Amino acid sequence: MKTILGSKWIKSTAFFVALTLVLAGCSTNKGGTEAEKTSGDKTEVSKPVEGGTLTFALATSPDKLDPGASGFAVSHRVFRNIFDSLIFQMADGSFQPWLATSWTKSDDGKTYTFKLRQNVKFQDGTPFNAAAVKANFDHVAAVTGQARSLLGPVSSSEVVDDYTIKVNLSQPFEAFLSGLSSAFLGISSPTAIQQFGDQYVKHPVGTGPFKFVKWTENDEITLEKNPDYNWGPPGADNKGPSHLDKLTFKIVPEEATRIGSVQSGQLLAAEAVPPQNIAALKNDAEIKVDQAATNGTAFSLYFNLHNEPWNDPKARQAVQLAVDVDTIVKTLYLGTYERAWSSFTPGLLGYDATLENRIKPDVAKANQLLDELGWKKGADGIREKDGKKLTLRYLDGSPNREKRNDIAAIVQQQIKQIGINTVLNITKDTNTPLLDGSYDLWGNSQVKADPDVIRNIFRSDKEFSKGGTNWARLADPEIDKLLDQGAAESDLQKRKAIYGQIQQYLIQKAIILPIYVFPYTVAHPKTVEGLKYDLLGYPLFYDVSIRK
Repeated sequence: MKTILGSKWIKSTAFFVALTLVLAGCSTNKGGTEAEKTSGDKTEVSKPVEGGTLTFALATSPDKLDPGASGFAVSHRVFRNIFDSLIFQMADGSFQPWLATSWTKSDDGKTYTFKLRQNVKFQDGTPFNAAAVKANFDHVAAVTGQARSLLGPVSSSEVVDDYTIKVNLSQPFEAFLSGLSSAFLGISSPTAIQQFGDQYVKHPVGTGPFKFVKWTENDEITLEKNPDYNWGPPGADNKGPSHLDKLTFKIVPEEATRIGSVQSGQLLAAEAVPPQNIAALKNDAEIKVDQAATNGTAFSLYFNLHNEPWNDPKARQAVQLAVDVDTIVKTLYLGTYERAWSSFTPGLLGYDATLENRIKPDVAKANQLLDELGWKKGADGIREKDGKKLTLRYLDGSPNREKRNDIAAIVQQQIKQIGINTVLNITKDTNTPLLDGSYDLWGNSQVKADPDVIRNIFRSDKEFSKGGTNWARLADPEIDKLLDQGAAESDLQKRKAIYGQIQQYLIQKAIILPIYVFPYTVAHPKTVEGLKYDLLGYPLFYDVSIRK
């Protein structure tokens, strides 16, 4: 049995070198509990201002505020403030104690035993203890959400004593600690779960620095300071209650309104800064623009391998060679987004940098591949075979998140030059076509600080219709085997090699077309101090204060 106070994995590239990455030319937001003022040769240190309300504009609305039942990144950004987790994952990838003070891992990797903090209470007065943690594991197992996949092969949990809990896994799972650090596995009050039942999604109660007050759907979510809070996570400078009295999230889908509201002072911060606004904002003496690196999968286009002719690697490779990703990223994001080369983001363990610059546009080769498959250009320039037009059905969501609809329009034009007719389906209801398979290309990204993120995307038993996200409908026994090996492998170098093989396969077979790495951007006046970001790129408000 090995005692663990901090399990560390090393980054594969220098891309992710700090908690927050900031755009070139933008102000760096270091956060902290003290503001520095320079006067001549002296630096005066002032304490953060206590009180005030931070209003933060979200681009989309949460679906639920039960961490166990939600799967939305935007929900995570809200309930990270309401809920604490057992452990905290630092910027360097190490794991540090939070609600758990220490943990042990059995030699076979199938049992974790956690010692818990004492004298912690939920916001409703319920004591935090091992029974509460077990109730949370049981709750997650009973609902459908991102949290269940983060638990992986957890089979049961046992209360050893009031402040010790044992968690049993059916097989080793190296992503377990990373999952536990996520707010999707934030710890809820068992009293509140029982009291509110299926309405708990609208009445969240945790141990976090802010208490839930109200949620007006599609308008705003109001939180207030938890005055009893004094068990903040590692990496936080503040060790007592929040400096803020209130934290209010406003739902503002319109880009111009979000940014304009920050500039006018109606709101104090806004997420998802459009690329075209960044240049202007970084020249504004009153505004900071933060850019935090996200970890997980890059935004990529997934071929549906069940549909002809896209079940043929040559057809997919033709599209791969015809799509000029550099042009797409430079045109739409104006140098503010990085171009993606792999299914992984560069900061993720095992990222394969050898894929960079591997695939370059080659229209002649793309045409050759389609010729070899017997698709011939008709009088209108669109290829035909056996009386059928060569058509690609491109599915995308609405509204135009991160300019993804614009990507679809550019891809449509680029592959038209090799004789492919693209039918765009831009819809709010993407679930229906994803379920019935009436799409040939679909774009998405996932956030997670462990490479196991791709197991739910590419394992053959993870099809969308079965609650998974295997949008490519890939069913390859060798990939299944590698995904399972990667999830269980404890040797760092072996684990990297496994995920390197998978990344190479996905590009060589043209299963996906990686497009961009998403940076989480936030604009706020310089009077907002102490705003930090976690390893997933999500904002942390615990240290925030508002200078007057």
